[in-house]
Amino acid sequence: MDVIDEFVRDGAAAQVLAGLVKSLGEPPFEVALPAADDLPALLLELAVPHEDIDELTASLPSRERDPRVWRFLEYCTHLVVSQMGAAGPEVPFPELSPAMGALRRYFYVYVYLAARPHVRAFHRERGIPDDISRLTLADLGRVLADHRFWYGTGGIDTELASWLTGHFRGALYQLGRLQFQRVTLGNRTGKAITAAGLPYGPGDPALAVHVPATYGPMIPASCEKSFAMARDFFARHFPEEEYHIAVCYSWLLDDQLADYLPAESNIVRFQRRFRPAYEANEDDAIILRFVFGRVGADLADLPRRSTLQRAIVDHLRAGRHWHGGAGWCVLGSGLAT
Repeated sequence: MDVIDEFVRDGAAAQVLAGLVKSLGEPPFEVALPAADDLPALLLELAVPHEDIDELTASLPSRERDPRVWRFLEYCTHLVVSQMGAAGPEVPFPELSPAMGALRRYFYVYVYLAARPHVRAFHRERGIPDDISRLTLADLGRVLADHRFWYGTGGIDTELASWLTGHFRGALYQLGRLQFQRVTLGNRTGKAITAAGLPYGPGDPALAVHVPATYGPMIPASCEKSFAMARDFFARHFPEEEYHIAVCYSWLLDDQLADYLPAESNIVRFQRRFRPAYEANEDDAIILRFVFGRVGADLADLPRRSTLQRAIVDHLRAGRHWHGGAGWCVLGSGLAT
């Protein structure tokens, strides 16, 4: 376990990971990565930006090049694959230590390349169409593009790496414009649904709705089509699970946006699909990060090209804050009841 202490930045996180690895034991499969000659085509299939492909190929780890890095790769890959098919929260990947060197920025990409054959096999076992499987896993490329948008460099940070565990263990699927993730209702949302008179509450299954960026406008017809796809998809491919509730936790559900945007704007119409579950805490950083790609910038330096951008900046200049939102709806209708 000494490689965990070497490559994990925080001591407490290293202890947690070491405990998980110890409980799992040795991987019951051989961890493998694509050959360097095959890697670029596979990265393109995963929508990895062209700017990242040369470095990912040149830095491809191997057991022979660095046995210690490879051992750590085996641990992390097993952590993802061991939860194949499980619903619930993401696998908590730790922040990596500078001791990993230049490989640190891309290490978790290699974990997902190693996990990819296993999730593809899971998809085939469930009869999940190949186009949905490929589009779902292509979120890896979108995450790399987000990293470059936010930080100006190639790589994947710990938060985004953990987020992708849902994709690569069969919990999350791209269904048209939206993504749907198999989860269970949390305490606050579950209690809000119970209080509304529905026979569901904390711990019951639900589908978490995610709105990926850079996937075209979220027009209502596209969103409705995604909800319809979700109702059919999960009934067909996960028949042992029943989903009646959809939940969404996003800056897009901040009800203050309706004070600035037209009533028929895509964002406001998306908000109307959900009933509020609770009021989220103030969090200006999330909306600044996703809309502008910057946190902590001078408001005067932020662009004002769209109604949304102007709304975000004017709201903050007025001394107010954004808090995001938490909402739910009945999956059967795709609309708040």
